[in-house]
Amino acid sequence: MTYCVAIKLQDGLVLTSDSRTNAGVDHIASFKKLHTFEIANDRVLFIQSAGNLATTQSVLSIIEQGINVAEKHILNTHTLFEAAEIVGRIIREVIARDEGQNQGIDFSCNMLLSGQIKGDVPRLFHIYPQGNFIEACDDTPYFQIGESKYGKPILDRIIQFNTPLKQALQCSLISMDSTLRSNLSVGMPLDCITYTTDSLTVTEKMRIDENHAGFANLRQEWSAGIKALVDGLNIHI
Repeated sequence: MTYCVAIKLQDGLVLTSDSRTNAGVDHIASFKKLHTFEIANDRVLFIQSAGNLATTQSVLSIIEQGINVAEKHILNTHTLFEAAEIVGRIIREVIARDEGQNQGIDFSCNMLLSGQIKGDVPRLFHIYPQGNFIEACDDTPYFQIGESKYGKPILDRIIQFNTPLKQALQCSLISMDSTLRSNLSVGMPLDCITYTTDSLTVTEKMRIDENHAGFANLRQEWSAGIKALVDGLNIHI
C-alpha cells in the first residue's frame, strides 16, 4: 500500500509521498512514488502513484519512452489536461493488457498528475484505473491516493486554496505522520516537493528519513499540542 497527497494552492503545489510498496512480516520494500518531468522555463510535471507496483512501473516506463519516440507525449502537450488524457490512456491500456493474462489479481492503480505549463496556472488531476480523471478546484484543493483515511482530518480542517505553502507542507507531513502511526503498509522515507506558481522548476525538494530532525520535531510538537488541547478541555456534555 502507499499514501500520497497533492495540494493545489493559490501560491503553488505541495506534494508528499511515502515509499513503501510491501509490508509483509519478512518482506519490506520501498520504491519512489513521486516523479518529476520538466523542460526548463516551459513546464514542470509531477506524477505520484499508488496501487499495483507492476502496473505503476509499466505506466511510468511507457510515459518515459513516449517522451523520446511518441509524436504526442506529456512534455509537448498544450495543456495539462491533455497530459492527463495521455496518462489515463496508458493506465487503461496497461491494466487491460495485464488483466487479460492473469485472473484474480488486482492490477489497478491511481495516479496524481500535477504541475504547470507556461501560460497556464498550476493544475492537479486524480487519474483513476479506468483512465478517467477529475481536476482539483478552489473548493476541493487536494487529492489523496492510497491509504488516505488516517491523514484526511487534518487536511479537511486546515487546507484551503489560500493556505500558505509552508503551512500546507506542515499539514501534509502531519497527515502523513497520522497515517504512519496507524498503518504499517505506509512507510518512510518520504518524498516532498514544494512548487511555487510560475517558477517552472522545483522550488524545494526533500527526502525525509527516520533521522530527519525537522520532521521529528514536527511530530513531537503535534503530539504534544493535541495532548495539551485534550487535557485543557473542560466542556460539559
